[in-house]
Amino acid sequence: MKLLSWNVNGYRAALKKGLLDFAAAEKPDILGLQEVKVSADQLAGLELPADYRAEWNSAERKGYSGVAAFFRKAPEAVRRGLGEGRFDAEGRVIALEYRDFHLLNVYFPNGGAGPERLRFKLDFYEAFLKHIEGLRKTGKAVVFCGDVNTAHKELDLARPRENEGNSGFLPVERAWLDRVTGSGWVDTFRVFHAEGGRYSWWDYKTRARERNVGWRLDYFFIDEGHKGMVKDAFILPDVQGSDHCPVGIELDA
Repeated sequence: MKLLSWNVNGYRAALKKGLLDFAAAEKPDILGLQEVKVSADQLAGLELPADYRAEWNSAERKGYSGVAAFFRKAPEAVRRGLGEGRFDAEGRVIALEYRDFHLLNVYFPNGGAGPERLRFKLDFYEAFLKHIEGLRKTGKAVVFCGDVNTAHKELDLARPRENEGNSGFLPVERAWLDRVTGSGWVDTFRVFHAEGGRYSWWDYKTRARERNVGWRLDYFFIDEGHKGMVKDAFILPDVQGSDHCPVGIELDA
């Protein structure tokens, strides 16, 4: 199965920038989108990729956050959120359960708006890790993908020294990713690609994409016990339409 993840920075904007053509060309089995910015009352009549069904988790606040999952084969179950109201009001998690695996599509919070939002981000991180550790006990593979809003290692962004004091590369944020990998969750991209210079987000304002001055903020993780199911992991940096580009894996399932 081909699984893709993409922060589209607005679903309706992405439609105008070729999202449907992208889906038709790539033909993912599952496409997880983040930051769709579509409210529940705006879903009716939205154009969808051909041959896909969709599930949404919209934020209560209009024009903000939100995730969606598009799939060809219907999952056994769909779940939204983490079961904690202060997180779930922002529409950040949608989970699909299949026979062999759980897939969680997640838009993790950005901590750059000040201390309060950084605390919210770190609290979300903690709640999410607890949640996936619980899912691991089911015995099925657990995969999570999305915009994590943190670059893990120095090779995951073009200018690490200049960004040590910025949210997205703070030691406390990176320490959480250390805990994730230390707890037996595998960064699938790094299984296949050890080199730097491979990014998934570039700042629009500075035209950073033209110079590849980017950050790797978008990931696919899998529990270590099932990492053999992942046959490839990749980034699609040439795909335009957002300040992020899609990332993906090939999963033997």
